[in-house]
Amino acid sequence: MNIVEGGIIAPKGFKAGGKFIGLKKARKDLAILVSDAPCSLAAVFTTNKVKAAPVLWNHDIYKNYSTIRGLVVNSGNANSCTGKKGAEDAQTMAQTMAKLMNVNEKEILVASTGVIGIPMPIEKIVKGIRELLPEVDNDILSGVHAAEAIMTTDTMMKTISVKVEIGGKEVHIGGMAKGSGMIHPNMATMLSFITTDVNIDKGLFRDSLKEITQDTYNMITVDGDTSTNDMVMAMANGMAENPKINEKNQDYEVFYEAFLYVNKYLAQSIVKDGEGASKFIEANVTGAKSKDDAKAVVKSILTSNLVKTAMFGEDANWGRVICAAGYSGADFDPDKSTLYFMSGGEKILLTEKGLPVDFDENKAFHILKNNEIQILLELNEGEYSATGWGCDLSYEYVKINGEYRS
Repeated sequence: MNIVEGGIIAPKGFKAGGKFIGLKKARKDLAILVSDAPCSLAAVFTTNKVKAAPVLWNHDIYKNYSTIRGLVVNSGNANSCTGKKGAEDAQTMAQTMAKLMNVNEKEILVASTGVIGIPMPIEKIVKGIRELLPEVDNDILSGVHAAEAIMTTDTMMKTISVKVEIGGKEVHIGGMAKGSGMIHPNMATMLSFITTDVNIDKGLFRDSLKEITQDTYNMITVDGDTSTNDMVMAMANGMAENPKINEKNQDYEVFYEAFLYVNKYLAQSIVKDGEGASKFIEANVTGAKSKDDAKAVVKSILTSNLVKTAMFGEDANWGRVICAAGYSGADFDPDKSTLYFMSGGEKILLTEKGLPVDFDENKAFHILKNNEIQILLELNEGEYSATGWGCDLSYEYVKINGEYRS
């Protein structure tokens, strides 16, 4: 597998673009992605009972329609909690683009991100679609513009593309994502869009995304909030012309590993750009009785405000980690557990078999001063493990969210 340039438009047949249309004060706020050939759709949506209009529109397409041709995304307005008018606006976005492309409106996906509960300035969006669609192309800069246009409080673009060989053909996978705050396991305030030119069975494609989501997007957290607009949507147009992947064979494994890499990279990038974050935290739990137990402990550690603030303060307060593991609901014996902090190739033992050990506070402080920190908790109960990613909780997070609408 090789990392290549292009991002979302690296795969054959995909074109994109992004521009400013006035939904935000200055930055680009409308993105379009199209495929020259019909695409299979794989998708995962927010578990929040309050679902934004674009989520409902896309979910209907996912359940009832066979192929898609494009995607339109706006930032600056979530089109969430907007009632019947919000649903009509989502449909209008799809209809506008579909008419220009001469395709069915149910072949167009819609996504929105921004402030909840504000009516959509649909006239601006319709005008923007009409202006932007003729400009989309497969130039690298156009992919960059699309990735910029889906950002809200993000401080950096999140984009990646890779290349693998399957059946003697080059297969590309590209992706772009947005997310910085309101991030929590079981989908976060994030949008992630993946393109690929692989030729693959739709059922296998969907199953692979569902499985990968469990170990990537559902294992990240910034602040414990799950949004109304979250979705991961992957499009496969088959233009690589590799022999069709119809079963879980060697070709499937090659594709799966590359697909996992792209989604894991995007998920981690969201956490690294967490609102106000200064530390990227990886939590590893090993030796659990079940996968669910391992995941429960990881999520509990990463979502603990006391753990997050200890990391921000560079304080080796290991008791907060053990406490978070204890209320996770996982089945384990604390007297068997061992805890380490790690970073920059250094590792420090904090507890062993449930008991504290004497450790060098200066060394611990030195480890926690790094921007990327690993927490390793060995439960010594079984053979299952899990990994998740989070960040610290800083003064800046409160400032950003206290002023979000101003």
